[in-house]
Amino acid sequence: MLAFANAVMTTRPHDALFKAAFGTPEHAAGLFRAVLPAAVVNAIDWTTVTSEAGSFIDPDLIDRHSDLLFSVRLRGGAHVVLLYFLLEHQSSVDRYMPLRMLGYMVRIWERFLERHAGARLPQIIPLVLSHAPGGWTEPRAIEDLLEPDPSAIPGLAELAPRFSLLIEDLAHLSDDDIRTRTLAVFPRLALWLLRDVRDHARFSASFPAWADALGEAFLEAVRAPHGVQSFAQLMHYIWFVAGDLRFHDFRAKIRKYLPEAEETVMTIAEELLSEGREKGRVEGRVEGRVEGRAETLRRLLMLKFGAIGPDDDARLVAATPEALDRYLDRILTAETSAAVFDE
Repeated sequence: MLAFANAVMTTRPHDALFKAAFGTPEHAAGLFRAVLPAAVVNAIDWTTVTSEAGSFIDPDLIDRHSDLLFSVRLRGGAHVVLLYFLLEHQSSVDRYMPLRMLGYMVRIWERFLERHAGARLPQIIPLVLSHAPGGWTEPRAIEDLLEPDPSAIPGLAELAPRFSLLIEDLAHLSDDDIRTRTLAVFPRLALWLLRDVRDHARFSASFPAWADALGEAFLEAVRAPHGVQSFAQLMHYIWFVAGDLRFHDFRAKIRKYLPEAEETVMTIAEELLSEGREKGRVEGRVEGRVEGRAETLRRLLMLKFGAIGPDDDARLVAATPEALDRYLDRILTAETSAAVFDE
């Protein structure tokens, strides 16, 4: 059986996938090159892209936004530009995103001045990657938030702030749009999953079109350890986010379209389920209560079998700590939810 490194998938799965896919300068550069105007792309020396430390998001928004910052030099080496990459991952778009982005940019400039007192401020190019269902429908420019409209009064526009966002709107990208991005296979697959995986019907419909790319990612997993981790990251994201996608449905898709990867996918699934089971046991021991184990079992049942029926839910609520241990022990091998609860 193929060994692999565990992929990191936190309670913020969109954040984990986003940073795994675009945290490297090469992958971030590929996406910026796809959305920037050609003249700007040609002015930048893309061999100089460097990751910059820090996050500039408000703490109370950390569950809805993720960010990455890179620096790059213009051709000739004279000027530095900062590329700020923000993932918008909430169920609806943020009307005041231009204002929030301006605030983040000010924080970046303030940090820059702490290190370079008296210097001119570097240009910041902001890019928002949105996977909100339905697409981006709110303002992209801060002047569109102002009342009255700055253009309505002669001379007012010159006194108003001017600032626009670049939006990579995944909801409006076709499969071909994503495939033609100059990106490695892992970030291309990440864009597809960010776009589709929360919609079971859309994910099921698009899966065949992406089977070849998944096969390519699997071949990378076979060839190199980092490829294994990337492939596992994709699988974990599907299981954490896919909602009512049943474990057996997904396994059937893998068997049909990517049979050579089935063993690896099942290994990843078994490890994920085992980790969840052990986490539940530890939570139960440390906290001195059964809620942690019950909630973990509920999540594992949904991952493996889909929605939980009322009878099973009632058994979960009434289960003793000993019963929960038995159910957790069975879930890896059970073919149905009834087999988990069989006494």
